[in-house]
Amino acid sequence: MKKLIMAAAISTVFFAGYASAEDAKPEHEISFNAAVTSDYRYRGISQTRLQAALQGGADYTHNPSGFYAGTWASTIKWTKDAGGGGDVEIDLYAGKRGELSKDISYDVGVLSYVYPSNGLAVSANTTEIYGQLSYGPAYAKYSHSVTNLFGFADSKNSGYLDLGANVEMATGLTLNLHAGHQQVKNNGAYSYTDWKLGLTKDFGIVTGAVAVIGTNAGEVAYASPANGKFLGKTALVVMVSKTF
Repeated sequence: MKKLIMAAAISTVFFAGYASAEDAKPEHEISFNAAVTSDYRYRGISQTRLQAALQGGADYTHNPSGFYAGTWASTIKWTKDAGGGGDVEIDLYAGKRGELSKDISYDVGVLSYVYPSNGLAVSANTTEIYGQLSYGPAYAKYSHSVTNLFGFADSKNSGYLDLGANVEMATGLTLNLHAGHQQVKNNGAYSYTDWKLGLTKDFGIVTGAVAVIGTNAGEVAYASPANGKFLGKTALVVMVSKTF
């Protein structure tokens, strides 16, 4: 469940020429990323039983059109804890970014979360379509599931509203603010609100991020089947990432 804290600016490897002499960006861009995090939180809920995760991905952007596509993966524990199998999540996504005006930009696309060999009675595999509007550092994003949501039965058409801002405080230092609400269709006990207050710092060689993350999720609904711990508890999460 893609890129919880990774707010690092993505450096790129260029494999094609510039679209024009005046254009600072090449026609095609490819970037890669890798990270280690103390707890993989997605929408406030731990995917790794409050333990560390390894993550990485690759992205392609066609700058003239704004089209992009990519993949990202993370180690997880929740599918096994829920009685299934598998220990990895693979995200596949594609979309388009652009500007509606000088100050307002958009991002629309589709994202599939794939859990190989998850073996759950209701498959964990999930596909969402999403749309985002941004104004300066602030954004509003809505994601809508076109399949069942992460193994919840009869949960097609669930939605997640994400409001936030990434405010540059100083060169290389960004304040990350987020509030979200997950509505799980026909599974009201699993709906909840989450929030995050964090800082991201670009150190050049690597990027570090630290955030306090919490939810008002039901402690019984989101208790780990493995050890009973509440997966939406308020906690400090630390990440180190690298882009190349």
